[in-house]
Amino acid sequence: MSYVNNLRMFVRVHELGSMSAAARDQRCSPAVASARISELEKHLGVRLFNRTTRSLQPTENGRIFYDGARKVLDAIDEAEAAVMDVTQNPRGSLFIAAPLGIGRRFIAPHVPAFKDLYPQIDLRLRLSDRSIDVTAEGLDVAFHLGILEDSTLKVRLIADCTRLLCAAPAYIARRGNPADGAALVSDRHDCLNLRFPGAKEFQWTLQTPEGPRRFEITGPFETDDGDVLTGWALDGRGIVLKPVFEVAEHLKSGALVPVATATPPLPAQLSALSQHRRLKDPKVRLFTDFITARIRADMAARMAGLILPEPA
Repeated sequence: MSYVNNLRMFVRVHELGSMSAAARDQRCSPAVASARISELEKHLGVRLFNRTTRSLQPTENGRIFYDGARKVLDAIDEAEAAVMDVTQNPRGSLFIAAPLGIGRRFIAPHVPAFKDLYPQIDLRLRLSDRSIDVTAEGLDVAFHLGILEDSTLKVRLIADCTRLLCAAPAYIARRGNPADGAALVSDRHDCLNLRFPGAKEFQWTLQTPEGPRRFEITGPFETDDGDVLTGWALDGRGIVLKPVFEVAEHLKSGALVPVATATPPLPAQLSALSQHRRLKDPKVRLFTDFITARIRADMAARMAGLILPEPA
């Protein structure tokens, strides 16, 4: 397996563009990663990467070898998956990514139960609200909440998610309840924005009688963590745009109140994304089936008894 491990390391270094990042991905030290690449280069008799203290770039031979190495590893993974499917004894690691709120509420609580059912599968769960590249980061399954653009990935729809604008009663008492998106802008309401490094726009897309329209919002707070936004909203600091399931308990208790109901946000979709080749792996199918059923049940329980206002 040492040669296969060297191939896997080479492929991840090529895809991630970093020896240290590939080492983290493969759960080893940068020294081990470098040794594996050196061993592979010695075996092939060519240099695969040009390395300096500041950069690492594949050579022409490295770019050619990557295509073949990727095909070899895909064939090995497919063969192993076929054997595991026949033996009904899936094993190996699953690398999963999800938004913070989704991961904390609907995925992480069920990971131990999945492990109990399939003890030979190890799960690596990474939570982040930032956008991710499923292919470049070598993910088996990535959960996405939003309006999904055209994708070359296999998309499995888990749930359609209504979204709304809401604020605490204390905020409404102080600033008023805007009727629509136009009032958000004209009255310069404090809007709590989910924003990442490099994002250039402060806009919310809302549904109007004329169709979807972008409204330029302003506000004193922004963060890349959706749960932090909810906390600020509960503290009366502004208006937040949220999937209903994330704030259902607060809407039921009255801690948050819908606002600007005449122009609600566009709904989002919760989906599981996978590379097409990964779907042949039985552990990917098992996990996706398992977690999809539990997410749907959890969401239904959260939404039970909640009555939302109709658009004005």
